[in-house]
Amino acid sequence: MLDRLAELPFWQAFLALFASAMVRSNGTYWVGRGAIASWRRYRGAHGEPTARAEALLRRLGPAAVTLSYLTVGIQTAIHLTAGVMRMPLRWYVPAAVVGSVVWAVLYATVGLAVVQVWLAAEAGSWWGVALVALALVGVVVWVAVRRRRASSHDPDVRVTPV
Repeated sequence: MLDRLAELPFWQAFLALFASAMVRSNGTYWVGRGAIASWRRYRGAHGEPTARAEALLRRLGPAAVTLSYLTVGIQTAIHLTAGVMRMPLRWYVPAAVVGSVVWAVLYATVGLAVVQVWLAAEAGSWWGVALVALALVGVVVWVAVRRRRASSHDPDVRVTPV
């Protein structure tokens, strides 16, 4: 399926991905709205993701819905929890639209480019895989440097003069 999306013009791939994101997230929201009776069982079985989702929704409100499209592992919990908490549609739907647009743009550009590199690698052209690997190494190094700098500026770490 992704190889077919990669062959489409950008606007068609974007629309397909946007529709997919909207259907999935709104479907999950409505399941949450209708599943309050079984919420305690779900929360017991999936305690940490749903507790994190609830905390994020209480702290960030609709922004948590929008940002959830950039996450893996908590996205469904956020949409389900937004439904269970009965987030008003006037807040949920615009947040879902913005998040779906961001997700669709990312997947229609970067995501499908990765699919094309993968397909090229399957066809015997490994230069794209090497380029992606180099980019991933760059991201890992960048994250490591940022973490090291952040930990060196940590206010909880006190250095006493000798």
